[in-house]
Amino acid sequence: MKLEGLRALITGGNGGIGLAIANAFVNEGADVSIVGTNDAKLSAATEVLERSGRRVVGIKADVSDAEECRRAVENTIASLQGIDILVNGAGVYISRRFADYTVEEYSRVMSVNVDGTFHMCQAVLGHMTDAGFGRIINIASSAGKWASRNQAVYNMSKHAVIGLTRCLALEYALSGITVNALCPGLVHTDMSDALEQEQAAAIGTSPSDVHAAMLSRIAIGRYLEPEECGPLAVLLASGESSAMTGQSIMVDGGMVFV
Repeated sequence: MKLEGLRALITGGNGGIGLAIANAFVNEGADVSIVGTNDAKLSAATEVLERSGRRVVGIKADVSDAEECRRAVENTIASLQGIDILVNGAGVYISRRFADYTVEEYSRVMSVNVDGTFHMCQAVLGHMTDAGFGRIINIASSAGKWASRNQAVYNMSKHAVIGLTRCLALEYALSGITVNALCPGLVHTDMSDALEQEQAAAIGTSPSDVHAAMLSRIAIGRYLEPEECGPLAVLLASGESSAMTGQSIMVDGGMVFV
């Protein structure tokens, strides 16, 4: 029970990697608040997590809105009597050739992936500073580590998340707060399905061809499952990672781009 007695707020916690991390946390003794925008998914995820016997709160909020982030933090503190861990897992993916991105698509990706991470960190850091303890885990991506075609805006957003992670780690290093980024590669989620379809449309091929091309770049020969991100998140949230901060750690099955 590595997280016994700790309280976590997880954005994007109603599905995919976020829900897998929430499940790993409750299994290690944490109480959790999950944030999402879909009522049905929030309700279903909350029901699943409650089977652990831990306290679970579902909060509907759009992380691109700073005021909604502030309210989500306040509601979590009221329900769980504090926040020790923040996981910024909410994210969107849009693949286009660079010249084909619309202003609206650019704004959508940046407002959720970057602004959402910024807003949630601002909303929670005052509380963590007062407590003298905190763990922030930003879900970035392997796309934040290198260049790739037809997803410039998504890559840009994840590079920004890694940059913010490093800056906050330095700024709060003496406050008992660690800030790290978890960088998944290709994980089997709704987002990976969207990637294959949108990449195929961008280059004029089929999703199955894109899938085969992606598999050829992964050393273990398969996409990861969301649950495979959970153990590293638990480590970064626990006391075992007290000397780790400002890191961006890959979980990608040995992925390379050529």
